[in-house]
Amino acid sequence: MFIKGFSSGYATILQDAKSVRIMRLSVGSTIAMLLAYGFNWHLAMLTPVFTVVILAMPLPKPSLDQVLKNMMQTLLAMAIGVLMTLYLLPLPIIFSLVFFLVLFHTYYYLNRGGSFWLSLMLLIAVLLMPMMANISGGLAIGISVGFVWSSWVAVWIILLAYFIFPDPKHFSLPVKPPMNHTYVPISAELALKSTLVAFPLALFFIAFELTDFILVMINAAIFTLSPDLTKGKQAISNSLISTLIGGFVAYFFYWILVAMPEYYFFILLFFLVSLIFASIIFSERSDAKYYASALVAMIILFDGSMGENKDFTSLFVDRLALMSLAGIYVVLALKVLERYRPFLAQKSHSAH
Repeated sequence: MFIKGFSSGYATILQDAKSVRIMRLSVGSTIAMLLAYGFNWHLAMLTPVFTVVILAMPLPKPSLDQVLKNMMQTLLAMAIGVLMTLYLLPLPIIFSLVFFLVLFHTYYYLNRGGSFWLSLMLLIAVLLMPMMANISGGLAIGISVGFVWSSWVAVWIILLAYFIFPDPKHFSLPVKPPMNHTYVPISAELALKSTLVAFPLALFFIAFELTDFILVMINAAIFTLSPDLTKGKQAISNSLISTLIGGFVAYFFYWILVAMPEYYFFILLFFLVSLIFASIIFSERSDAKYYASALVAMIILFDGSMGENKDFTSLFVDRLALMSLAGIYVVLALKVLERYRPFLAQKSHSAH
């Protein structure tokens, strides 16, 4: 009877595109959390973060070739990050110049219609590895492997989630236009804006070796993927609200677990939370735009404040403040650029 009811319910879900997307995100992110906390390798929290980011986007089912391509792109990104750290970081001026160029070309590649996954991996790799340069060699290697492994696990979880909850046959997504391989002035302008905003912040984190806040830095860098001022102001406003929502949920999530610190209860509770978040993300609610980032923020804030002999409340507040300040920095930097670099706007209008 139970199996028949389950089968009937599953079949009903598969007929509705909204229900499919809700369950895909909730189940996929729960599997990612189950593995991340069950095995707890270096940077394991990147797996649920990547899973949520991708499953919350309106993307078609990835093919096996695309999954393998994403795995190779992760290796390429990590190789670039490692090479920059080993050979250029000891030469600060040269490193800064190359770092600026790598950031620019990463943003430019994305703005021309390039792979979002490769852009994300490059962005994280070139930020992650220099920040980890001054820790012990063995730990640095473990972190490198952890980054690659977390990314690989995420792409397979995403494929599994699409396999379990495929889109209905009548549901179709807009086809992404092919990448533009010619010079695109507007894309170059947006890439320059993103780079000018992200570069000083990244150097600050690298110079002061703020390794405990790497996820905060990554979060801030992702903000700059929408460097248009109007969109940027909205994106950062959304991000601040999302951070507060995620922080509020993470705080209560933690204290509920303190009352019942069981692994199975943790996974069940996260499934229920992710189900609520996913239901809002794929709804018509006016505040739905906040909740994908809020779920990522919740994962980052909860995990970053956990650990033996850690003061959860103090670390939680520190990370919440830093994530908020990073968002404020990005929008203020964009406003300064718009005010004191008006020629960028003129180029944009002339390109149209």
